[in-house]
Amino acid sequence: MFGKLFGGGAERPTADPHALPVPRRQKHGMYKLRALGDTRVLALVEAADAGDWEAVKAALTPFDLGTDHDVLAELAEMDGVQDWIGKAVEEDKEHRATALLISGTRYISWGWEARTSARASHVTQEQWRIFRERLLVAEDHLLEAAELRPDWVTPWRRLLTSGRGMSLGRDVNEARLDAALRRDPLDLATHIEWVSQLQPRWSGEPGESLAFAREAFARAPQGHPLGAVIAMAHIEEWVESDRGDCLETSEIQAELRNAAEHSILSAAYVRRLGWQHDFNIFAMALALAGERHTAKRVFQELDGAYTSWPWVYFGNPEKEFTRHHRRA
Repeated sequence: MFGKLFGGGAERPTADPHALPVPRRQKHGMYKLRALGDTRVLALVEAADAGDWEAVKAALTPFDLGTDHDVLAELAEMDGVQDWIGKAVEEDKEHRATALLISGTRYISWGWEARTSARASHVTQEQWRIFRERLLVAEDHLLEAAELRPDWVTPWRRLLTSGRGMSLGRDVNEARLDAALRRDPLDLATHIEWVSQLQPRWSGEPGESLAFAREAFARAPQGHPLGAVIAMAHIEEWVESDRGDCLETSEIQAELRNAAEHSILSAAYVRRLGWQHDFNIFAMALALAGERHTAKRVFQELDGAYTSWPWVYFGNPEKEFTRHHRRA
C-alpha cells in the first residue's frame, strides 16, 4: 500500500522461499545475478555443469523450457553442455525434445562464441566456418524439437537467432517470427530478438524496429513485461547511432517513462523468475536517455542486481552499470 501512496510502483512481493542469498556486493552495492537468483535454477546449473543428465531432468521439474526463455538461457550460456547433451539427444527417446531444445540453443551460443561479436569484416574464414557448422546443428535440433513439441515457443524464438546468423533471409525469419507469435502473441523474448533483426546492421531499415516495438507495446495489457520492447528498441537505436546522446530528448524520455509505468513499475506487474532482466533493460535505456527520476526508481528496485544483457553493448558493462547505478 505505501508503495502506491508514495509512488513506489508495484508493491514488493512476499519473501521468495527459493531466493538465493545475495552474494557479496561489489563497489557501490552492485552484484551479478547468478542462476536468476533462484536456488532451483542453481541446482539445474550445477547439474548441467556436472554433465549429469538425470539430475538435469530432475532439476527441470519446476520449469517449462517450452516457454521459459530465461531458464533455457542459463543452459545455453554454459560452456561444456555441448560435450554431453548429444548423448542425451541420441539415447533418451522419452525426453528427446527437451534434449534437442537444450542442444540447439547451446549450439547457437557456442557458434557465436566462435564468431565473436566483431563486425563481419573482422571475422576470419575459419571463424565463419565453425560458426556456420555449429548453427547448422542448432537448426536441425531446434526444428526437430519444434516438430516434436508444436506448442513450444522457445524453439522458434531461438531459430530466429540462428536464421539471422546464417543469413537465411527475411521471408524465412518472418515465417519463424509468425510461428513464435502464434504460440504466444505477447512473448517478450521473441519481440526483442526481432527488434535486433530489424536494425540496419542486419539489413533492416532505419525506424523499422521502433515502429514494430510501438505496435507491439500498444497491445500489451497493464503490467505486462512486453513494455521492455520499447526500452530495447531505443537501446538498439543508440547502438546504431554515431551520437552517444541520441536518446536524450524529451519525447524519448516521455516514451520510456510511460512504458516503464505501464509495465515494470505498474502494480499489475508480476515478478516472475528473471524479472531483473526486464529492469536492467529499462535501467540502461532510461540512463542513456537521461531520464534520471524514473531511472532512480528502477535502480532502487534492482537493489544492485546486474545482468550482463543489455549492458554488454558497452566496452566495460559492469563499470557502466555501477556508474549509472551510483548516479541514480
